[in-house]
Amino acid sequence: MKLTRRLILAAGAAGLALSTALPANAQEKTAKIGIAIPAATHGWTGGLNFHTERSIKAMEAAFPQLEFVLTTAGDVQTQVNNVEDLIAQQIDALVILPMESDPLTEPVKAAKDRGIFITAVDRGLSEEGVEDLYVGGNNPQYGVVAAEYFKSKFPEGGKIVVMRGIPTAIDNIRIEAFQKTLEGSGIEILDMQYANWNPDKAFEVMQDYLTRFPEIDGVWAGDDDAALGARAAIEQAGREEGMVLLGGSGMNRVIKMIMDGDKLIDANIFYPPTLIAPAIEVTAMRYATQSPIRGRYVLDSPLITKENAEEFYFPDSPY
Repeated sequence: MKLTRRLILAAGAAGLALSTALPANAQEKTAKIGIAIPAATHGWTGGLNFHTERSIKAMEAAFPQLEFVLTTAGDVQTQVNNVEDLIAQQIDALVILPMESDPLTEPVKAAKDRGIFITAVDRGLSEEGVEDLYVGGNNPQYGVVAAEYFKSKFPEGGKIVVMRGIPTAIDNIRIEAFQKTLEGSGIEILDMQYANWNPDKAFEVMQDYLTRFPEIDGVWAGDDDAALGARAAIEQAGREEGMVLLGGSGMNRVIKMIMDGDKLIDANIFYPPTLIAPAIEVTAMRYATQSPIRGRYVLDSPLITKENAEEFYFPDSPY
């Protein structure tokens, strides 16, 4: 079954309907669930915050015996502090989307050592086996789909530049899959730099690429915020002729560009901020129904093109 944005949202709605039907007293002991996510520093995390708050409200209404404590952070150290504060508040479970994998691994391990149930979302941790539950997108597929896109664009080979995200496990996984899939294709990666999934940083990185490389056939910006920053730099330099630009995550603005036949961006890779919803809901269900829930919940990352873009376009969504 192909997962689209509509199907994911519909599944979430069905899950909420099921949870609401369960009795409020299904769990005698009140459980406290701490949530640690990045602040809304760019579009994707803005959508993440929106869906986090929406999911908490739904779970609070369905299970009044559960308590949720939401923290957000604009930098890594603040998120480390937030995790330590949540531990001090004697939470039973921690749902965390790490800003960076390495610095958050030890604080989360400390929570685990206290008997706290760990749900890692999206970026994961730098050490395997810390989390009890993982919810995220298909990051190897994300890299493979990006590479296959460029192989289809440049069957005889070409020169591309890459913008990495931030130093996280998922960025490493995507890049490794991307590079492996490109092997033997004749496509040359001129350079890779971190753009932090940020439009301003991506604008700077793209300016540097354009200055140093007189020939660039394609750009993998890694995500849509970075793609928009790169697009602005390319247009400012007048270099859009013959170049292709691929982002990723399914921002509405970018999906609309694809639908309208944008000259630079004709495709995208789906990676929804809605993935925080099943992470919170499944964690809550563990305590509301006393279910021994553990494992991995992975959403597909299909290619979005003009032919299927309408399935992924939600103009009222914050992202």
